[in-house]
Amino acid sequence: MDQKILVTRSSMPSFEEYVMEIKDIWDSGWLTNMGVKHKELEKNLSKYLGVENTSLFSNGHLALEIAIQAMDLSGEVITTPFTFASTTHAIIRSGLKPVFCDIDPQDYTIDVKKIESLVTERTSAIIPVHVYGNICDVEEIDRIAKKYDLKVIYDAAHTFGVKYKGSGIGSFGDASMFSFHATKVFNTIEGGAVCFSNPDLGEKMNRLKNFGIKNEVEINEVGTNAKMNEFQAAMGLCNLRNVNNEIAKRKTVVERYRKHLDDINGIQLSPIQKDVISNYAYFPIIIDKNLFGANRDEISDELKNHDIFSRKYFYPLTNTFDCFHGQFDPKQTPIALSISETALTLPLYADLSLSDVDRVCDIILSMRKSGIS
Repeated sequence: MDQKILVTRSSMPSFEEYVMEIKDIWDSGWLTNMGVKHKELEKNLSKYLGVENTSLFSNGHLALEIAIQAMDLSGEVITTPFTFASTTHAIIRSGLKPVFCDIDPQDYTIDVKKIESLVTERTSAIIPVHVYGNICDVEEIDRIAKKYDLKVIYDAAHTFGVKYKGSGIGSFGDASMFSFHATKVFNTIEGGAVCFSNPDLGEKMNRLKNFGIKNEVEINEVGTNAKMNEFQAAMGLCNLRNVNNEIAKRKTVVERYRKHLDDINGIQLSPIQKDVISNYAYFPIIIDKNLFGANRDEISDELKNHDIFSRKYFYPLTNTFDCFHGQFDPKQTPIALSISETALTLPLYADLSLSDVDRVCDIILSMRKSGIS
C-alpha cells in the first residue's frame, strides 16, 4: 500500500549531528538570551545569504512585526493580498493600514506597474512579498521607493538562499524578513530573521525583541519577547551545513514535475526567472478548467483520495478574511483573486521520491477530459 504523500516534510539533520551540536549547551547552561549558538548562526547566515547584518527571532511573524515597528512607520503600507496571513496581520497589528496592490499573473508577485497609482501622502512603506521562490521586481520597487521616499521591507519567507544577479535576495530594500518555520527550505524548528544594512535599525530591533531593554537600567522601548533560543539556533547551524544539498534534491524533484507538466494545456507553471538562482521552495500549478477539463478543487480532492495532500496556497486571499469583513474589496485585486481560486501547490520536499512525483503527475493528468490535449 502506498504511503501518504504530504505537501511538505521538514528537513532535519541526523539525530547524532543535532546531539553533538547541543552538547555544549549543557556544559554552559546558556539556553537563551543571545547565546553562543545564536551569535554563531547570525554570523553564518549573514555570510550564506550575502547580507551585511542578520538579526534572529523566535519566528518570522514577530521578525516582520518588529522590523515594521523599528522603522516607525505610520499611515498606509502598500502590499499584496496574495500572501500568508502573517504579512497582513503584522501590518495591521502595528497600527497601519494595508493598501492592497494586485499581482503579476505570471510570477504572482506584486505588480510593480500598479504600485505608483496607490501612493498617497499617507504612504510610508511598501511591503512586497516574494512568492513560491519567485522574486519581486526589486529594481523597479527600489526606483519607486526612492522617488516617493518610502521604506521597503520584503517578506522573503519563501526565498531563503535565492540570488538575483549574484546578490543575495535579502540584500535588497531596507530590510528583508525570512521565515525559518519547520516547513521552509531552511528551518530552525520555529524561527525567523531580518536582514538589514543600517546598524541603527539592528540596534532598535534588538531592543524591541528583548522587552525594550537597552541596558541593566534603561528600558526605552515598549518591546516584546521574540528572541531565538539556543536549541533553535543549534538546529539552524546543523541545517545550514546541509542546506545546499537539500536545495539540490528539491531541484531534482522540480525538474521531474516540469518534465511531466510543462506544456500541458490548462496548466500554468511558475516561470524560470532570468538572472535568478532558485531555492525550489514550492511547486505551484495554476489550473484553467476550461482548458484542462477539471478545476483546482477537483484535482485536490482526487489527490486526497489517493492519500496525496496538496495545498490551496494562498487561499483565501488575506483581503477576504472574516476578521477583516467589509474593510477591503477583493475585486480591486482581480488577478490575485483569480489565482487564489486556481492555484494548487504540489508536494515538494528534499526526500520526495521521483516515483512519487510520477504518481502525483499521473493522477493529475488522468483527470484531463477526453478531447482536451
